[in-house]
Amino acid sequence: QVQLVESGGGLVQPGGSLRLSCAASGSIFSIIRMGWYRQAPGKQRDMVATITEVGYRNYADSVKGRFTISRDNAKNTVYLQMNSLKPEDTAVYYCYADVITIGTRMSYTAWGQGTQVTVSS
Repeated sequence: QVQLVESGGGLVQPGGSLRLSCAASGSIFSIIRMGWYRQAPGKQRDMVATITEVGYRNYADSVKGRFTISRDNAKNTVYLQMNSLKPEDTAVYYCYADVITIGTRMSYTAWGQGTQVTVSS
């Protein structure tokens, strides 16, 4: 199986910055796409940013120009640099990875446990 471990969440003032990290480990042959979703209380889980194995990026309109997603394929790790944070960015942020596993070469989506980001003064 594949495990995703997130880190970097916390409390930050409006206008501040945070950097999230997510490392994948386990029976990984390749990771097609990695990314971040977020879920605020009482709301659905929404895509924030994704990045493919070759570096193609996609962002939600609400974070364009403020958030940057990057990836280290050698470390199976994805990062989310969040700048100019706003109170409406407050949510639990979940990392995910579309993985091809060693052996069976089956594909499936793995999720992290989530990390809380709170933007408040």
